[in-house]
Amino acid sequence: MTVSPDLRRTARVVMNDTEKAALWRQRMFEAETGMTRFLTERAGQAHVADWLRVRADIFIRLPDPGSADPTAWQRAFFFAQAVMEKFLVARYGEDALADWALANAESYRDVEPDHGGGTADTVGRIGRQAELYASDYEVVRSAPAGSSIVISHCAIWDYRERARRNGVPITLDSPCTYCTKAIAANVRAKGQVATHRLTTSGDSHGCRWDVVASEPDDTGRVE
Repeated sequence: MTVSPDLRRTARVVMNDTEKAALWRQRMFEAETGMTRFLTERAGQAHVADWLRVRADIFIRLPDPGSADPTAWQRAFFFAQAVMEKFLVARYGEDALADWALANAESYRDVEPDHGGGTADTVGRIGRQAELYASDYEVVRSAPAGSSIVISHCAIWDYRERARRNGVPITLDSPCTYCTKAIAANVRAKGQVATHRLTTSGDSHGCRWDVVASEPDDTGRVE
């Protein structure tokens, strides 16, 4: 995975198929281990049998572990994410999505590589996720103390409608309902601070994320 060295406008993240497949696998691992952690801490023995059945349905659909086909891993991840959202909301309601995001972020903190780039690494991960769906986006600033990304057209919206037509259960009215919680939790897990805003333009849904290393002081400086 490479990005332009220009810290002012780094544009898009460049990933090959092997890197894309690896990120889909990592994201599935973060989500699945996060759900198990959430249930362990929140529910104890409740819903264990139901969760094991859901996990089995997820795992049986996985591509070969050595597969570098990003499309196959994308399909497997999206199905897993969709059925986990359905499982969680049916039993705990949408409010529980925030706690699941926090549990996932603990796994993210442990498995996401630290390249020493501070917020540039964190926003780079957001960019890599946007790249996975072929979204329209731009990393507009990339520096250790502060980085930003603008997603003008989030292609998750497009993919979820295709998935819905193919029989994948879609629970949430908007993918932003969970996605924003997940990104914010990941940023906090890295000890950083994020602000975001959602955008719409015609049929396009997007967002902007600004991540800083710590809270700015009264002068606007970031320590």
